[in-house]
Amino acid sequence: MARSFLSARAVLVRRPLVFCAWALLAGCLVGAERARAADDGERGGIMRVETKLFAHGADEPVSRSLTLFRDGIAWDFLELPAGAGADDAEPRMELVEIVLHDPSRERVVVIDPKRNLKTQIESVRLERLGVSLAKWARGSDDRLIRWAGGPDFESGLTENDRVLELAGPRVRYAVTHAAAPSVASAAAYREFADSALLLRALVHPGGVPPFPRLALNRRIEEAGGIPAEVTLEIEPRLGPLGGRTERLKSVHKVLPRLLASDLDRIETAESQAAAAEPVELATFVDGDAVDSRAASVAR
Repeated sequence: MARSFLSARAVLVRRPLVFCAWALLAGCLVGAERARAADDGERGGIMRVETKLFAHGADEPVSRSLTLFRDGIAWDFLELPAGAGADDAEPRMELVEIVLHDPSRERVVVIDPKRNLKTQIESVRLERLGVSLAKWARGSDDRLIRWAGGPDFESGLTENDRVLELAGPRVRYAVTHAAAPSVASAAAYREFADSALLLRALVHPGGVPPFPRLALNRRIEEAGGIPAEVTLEIEPRLGPLGGRTERLKSVHKVLPRLLASDLDRIETAESQAAAAEPVELATFVDGDAVDSRAASVAR
């Protein structure tokens, strides 16, 4: 839905900027470089978005992700709890997935750093998935799935300043958005979030189709924003007797620059992508460590 909510079986719920710290270390902070960095940021070339996903009001996140935007590319790093050690006050997080969103080359590359595998998905495949998934959803017997197939969500949409709410059968989305660093940043984030939603629907099918979130993403971009907090509530199919309401909340923190550690992380990810063994999607999904619920990171 963040880094808005992605479809998942159980939910249904991411060059060059010469920023100050790095430049001081490198000894390269001059007036021309400052101007160039500012210009890059205005074009939406550089941004970092931290996302934490919480379930049922818990204090600790069920997943955490970091999305780094640079040179028209978005690197998305997903972390899941690895379990608490004896001296850990909270569960440790471990990196389980890296996704390269590369719109200029019309591709998405998913990397499993633990298995040293990668799979490439062409953008046209995600576009075709969107068409076929919408057609299927609109013919569903489930009112929620049928509603989520779209295409019209206006009747359930309310907007108050920077808060959007979208209600449908058994479901409610609430999104608080903040001003993006630039118009280009808002567009870049929406492009990433839309791609991430369709990717998750392909890799982890099931749950609520992504079209309500896609509609919200469009409205947020039109308002020049980026999500700050996203809440998803899904009531059980059989009402209160069918179980508890599913409640997920994602919190997003946007910074219009990259840190020195971010540049190191991108460099490492590029090396991992180059070294990973390419496989077909079916092979990659078999044994994927990212379970469908935890992978439903809010975008």
